[in-house]
Amino acid sequence: MKSADRIPGSLPFVTAGEADEGVSDFIGNDVHIFSKNTTTIDMFGSAKYRNYEYGGDDHVAIVHTEKLPMKAAIFVTTAIHKSSHNGQFDYGRNFYAKDADNLNIVLPVRNGQPDYGKMETIISAIHKLVMAEVVLYADRKSKATIEVVSRNN
Repeated sequence: MKSADRIPGSLPFVTAGEADEGVSDFIGNDVHIFSKNTTTIDMFGSAKYRNYEYGGDDHVAIVHTEKLPMKAAIFVTTAIHKSSHNGQFDYGRNFYAKDADNLNIVLPVRNGQPDYGKMETIISAIHKLVMAEVVLYADRKSKATIEVVSRNN
């Protein structure tokens, strides 16, 4: 859908690109609405997890992870991104849905099946590490601000 054909609205419209997580606009057009808890892969092979309903243009492939637990879907998205976004796709060679069949992703396995519980545990651990770093950063920034204010008084 060309920019000129978009009607302003509230539905996130996903296209190719890294800016704003690939959301190029918010539209009111009558388009197919994809479920939240799914993954998009853009024409450059960049995979992103979507925790909201959205519309997408024809340069975006949808991976239906909506039946997976959220954190397992995030793990799968990361595995897809690692396999698909390493330079093999560009303006001259776009990623298409048919290319997904040729991606090799590595997932934890238990008894010959994907171990979604382990995926959730790994993503939970990563979230905790990131949050701990954010708290440390905020604490350091707060202390630095207090020191500057103290020196200036």
